[in-house]
Amino acid sequence: MVAAVVPAIAGADGEPRAALVEVGRAIFFDPALSEPRGTSCASCHDPERAFWGDNGSRRGVPRGSRPGHFARRNAPSLLYLRYVPAFQFAPADDDSPQPEPRGGLFWDGRADSIAALVRQPLLNPDEMNNRDARAIAAKVARAPYAAALARETGAALGDGEATLVAVGRALEAFLTSKEMAPFSSRFDAFVTGRGKLTPFEREGMLLFRNPGKGGCGGCHLFYDTGRDPALSMFSNYGYDAVAAPRNPKLAGQRKPDLGLCERTDRTTPSTDGRFCASFRTPSLRNVAVRGAYMHNGVFTSLRDVVAFYATRATDPMRWYKSGVKFDDVPAKFRGQVNVASIPYNRREGDAPALNDREIDAIVAFLETLTDERYRRKASGSRIAPELGPQ
Repeated sequence: MVAAVVPAIAGADGEPRAALVEVGRAIFFDPALSEPRGTSCASCHDPERAFWGDNGSRRGVPRGSRPGHFARRNAPSLLYLRYVPAFQFAPADDDSPQPEPRGGLFWDGRADSIAALVRQPLLNPDEMNNRDARAIAAKVARAPYAAALARETGAALGDGEATLVAVGRALEAFLTSKEMAPFSSRFDAFVTGRGKLTPFEREGMLLFRNPGKGGCGGCHLFYDTGRDPALSMFSNYGYDAVAAPRNPKLAGQRKPDLGLCERTDRTTPSTDGRFCASFRTPSLRNVAVRGAYMHNGVFTSLRDVVAFYATRATDPMRWYKSGVKFDDVPAKFRGQVNVASIPYNRREGDAPALNDREIDAIVAFLETLTDERYRRKASGSRIAPELGPQ
C-alpha cells in the first residue's frame, strides 16, 4: 500500500500556502467547533484586539463554552507567533551558570508547535469542551471547509487523530502567515526610517532599556537600529518568576499555578522545582490593546503593570492586597521569586526605580508598539498634559 503524500504547509517561497491559510482562517472563526457550539478560537483571540480576548468574561481569563467555566490563564495575543522558538534549554554562560529555559508556546512553554497547541483548547473542558478527537472530527466533517481541508492536508477526515493533525496544520498556516506579523507600528516605522517618535516616547524608550532604571529591555529585547523590525519581538522568550499579585476575580476557581514546572513534556528537566512560579516572557507588541495583563489577568491597565514592576519591591502592599507578599505563589516557592534583578532589588521603603513621570514615558513608548489596525483600541497612557507631548 502506497502512503498518501502529505502536502507541505509552506510553498516554494517558504510562506504558508495561501489555500491552506484560508482553510485555517475558516477553522479559526468556526463557532461550531465547541461544545456546545458558539465559541470559536476567535472568541478568546479577537482579531479586533490584536488576537487577544476574554470571550466576555471580564475576569482576566477567557470564558469557556459552558456557563461557569473559564480558562485557567490569560489568553496571549496570537500575533507574531511565527517568531516564537521551540522550547529549549539555552547553554550556560558567564551570566547564567545553569542552562536556562527558552521558548515554547503557552505561558509555560508546553507546546512546541501550533499544530500541537490547538488540541489543548479544543479538548479542554473549561474552554471548547470537546469530548475527544472523534467528536471534533464529526464536526469538521460537516463543515463547509471539510473538502478543502482534506485536499490541502491529505488527511482522512473520518479519523479523529488524523483530523486533529489536519486542523492543527491548517491553523498553523493561518497563524504563521505574513498577515499575522504586520510590522505596521509606529516603532516599526521609526526603526525603518519612515517615521519618528515624540521626545516623550524616545525618553520612554531609553528608560525601558536603561539597566539602572526600568531594565525592561533585559527580558523584552529590542533594537532601535539596523532597520529590521523582525529583530525586535520585545521578548527573549525566557522565563522569570515575577510574582504577579493574586487576581481576586478568580477566587475559589484556580488551583495554584506553578508555571514552567507544570510543563507536561517529561523529556525535559522543566519539572525541576526550581522552575516553579516562572512564566514565559511575553512579546510586548500590541501590548496596549490587551484588556488584561500577567498570566492570571490580574491587571487591566498597562500603566499598572509598569508601576507594579517599578514598585513591587519598594511598596509591596500596594499590590498584594491580601497582606501576604507574593500571595499568588505557593509559600514553598516564594523563595524563587526574582528579587535580584533591577528594579526588584530595592528594599521596602526605598525610592522606586521609576517615578510617575518615567512610568508614563515608558507607557507612551509601549503604545508605539501598536500595529496600525489596532491603534483605536489602544488603552491610552493617561499622561497628564504637562508630562509629555499629546
